[in-house]
Amino acid sequence: MERNILVSELPRRSIEQEPVEICEHKGIGHPDRLTDGACEAVSRDLSLAYLERYGHILHHNLDKGLLIAGKSAPRFGGGQWLKPMRLVICGAATQPHADFNVSELARASALASLTAATQVEAEHFLIEPIIDEGSDSLKQIFSKPGTKPLANDTSFGVGYAPYSRLERCVLLAAETLHSPQFKLRFPSAGNDFKVMGHRIDHTIVLTIAVAFIDRHVSSGNHYFAIKREMEACLRGCLPDAAAIQINTLDDPHARDEAGVYLTVSGLSAEMGDCGQVGRGNRVNGLITPGRCMSLEAAAGKNPLTHVGKLYNVLAMLMARDIHAALDTIAEVRVQLLSSIGKPIDEPQLAAIQVRGESAVSESARKQARGIADNWLNSIETITHLILERKAALY
Repeated sequence: MERNILVSELPRRSIEQEPVEICEHKGIGHPDRLTDGACEAVSRDLSLAYLERYGHILHHNLDKGLLIAGKSAPRFGGGQWLKPMRLVICGAATQPHADFNVSELARASALASLTAATQVEAEHFLIEPIIDEGSDSLKQIFSKPGTKPLANDTSFGVGYAPYSRLERCVLLAAETLHSPQFKLRFPSAGNDFKVMGHRIDHTIVLTIAVAFIDRHVSSGNHYFAIKREMEACLRGCLPDAAAIQINTLDDPHARDEAGVYLTVSGLSAEMGDCGQVGRGNRVNGLITPGRCMSLEAAAGKNPLTHVGKLYNVLAMLMARDIHAALDTIAEVRVQLLSSIGKPIDEPQLAAIQVRGESAVSESARKQARGIADNWLNSIETITHLILERKAALY
């Protein structure tokens, strides 16, 4: 098969040479990421249920989700919940028989995802699935066992390698904030956090939001003492960051809970902060306005034919493999474009851009083309990686 794989050169200037760079990461308890996680859990569990009962994944896309904030009354030493959070999951899914209840599966799966990510009791979440059958045209192109999967959409996926120095710093900050060691040292740190990083020339600054859990904070003075210790800890873990600032909205003269980022559960979604699928991290774990990227929400889309999910994961893996295999290549960018109804292993265009210290040789271009071709030959691997939770999606 002759695929339309185009290999060209990137401009000589890399993102590291730009005077300014910005990127962010939304942590596991951020409302947008909670919504991504819940919708993806439903798609995964539904796919596995289809496989178990019918032998193949049936048509579904559950990538429209909205987390509606609850209400709480945080207090130093421990506050209370006043109103639960509400998750609305909207989309299409095949329900072949009356006893295969998609809505009940969705409710149970989403609730399990939310409680695992937040460590918050199930009673504080209300799950509302609004799921109907998809269109006949989309169900007809959905593959049957032994046939080639056909693209569910005309869309594109984007990937690149390697991460920049700023991107690595932001990801390391997120990893640190979510680590068991950090949680043990700072039990007041909630799962809802966001890391915003910027670089001016060689100087990196991180601005971090962390929801504090009220039962672990006795007073305003205690809050600011914890915050200072937390900032010092992160500076020690993140040597590339010249400055780290946490919860910059805090009133340094606050005498009550209203002037600081205090929550009952460690979630901003408990009081006023809503979430939505697709507003969180891309499949590389970051939001990167200085990079080429797709705005597709990977979470919740079916893992067999929806290129909005498959091509974004594939493009990142393809870029990483090309970068790792070619010593002469400093940077790789991959863009994959589908055409609805066409086989997913035959993109309209696979555009691979590479940058080396000098002109890229024909041998390197051929090798990059071969790696891309091999990935497309085994594109079904992406579905397995997603179902086995071995592929990052947000």
